[in-house]
Amino acid sequence: MAQAAEQSRLERMIARLATQRAVLDAAASLVASIDGPVLEIGLGKGRTYSHLRRLFPDREIWAFDFEVHAPAHSRPPVSRILLGDFRESLLTCWAEIGAPPALVHADIGTESCKADAVLARFVGGAIAQRLAPGGILLGDRDMDCAGLTRLETPAVALPDRIAAWPYFLYRSG
Repeated sequence: MAQAAEQSRLERMIARLATQRAVLDAAASLVASIDGPVLEIGLGKGRTYSHLRRLFPDREIWAFDFEVHAPAHSRPPVSRILLGDFRESLLTCWAEIGAPPALVHADIGTESCKADAVLARFVGGAIAQRLAPGGILLGDRDMDCAGLTRLETPAVALPDRIAAWPYFLYRSG
């Protein structure tokens, strides 16, 4: 497998998206029998929200972001978008959401590994307290904290020379 430094930006994007899709698909089967909404932390351009909508057509999907960049066809209704800093909205959203989430996807990575680590620990801690029993938290940063059990990331088939993108998967309880 190629090392990240040897990969082009295009190869890294292919690895990231292929890994993300495979992990989301695996997580959907893990929460099929668990009631609760789905949370998308980091709506971005709405690509994973669009995929989550396909995987969970009958569930409420809530999206969090600082501001909306996703086109209208790739985002939830305005009533299910929570804008602002995650460190604030994840502390105040639970009455509005109404039920413990079965699945939370956190796509919060930036170019700053140090800042990402701090935010990931916060997100992991906030979600671990609220996730439905047996619920799944997954994301592009390590969010390991009390109340979460790390699961093996599903294997991903990628083209030659492209290394799998790191993804982290946790179960509550």
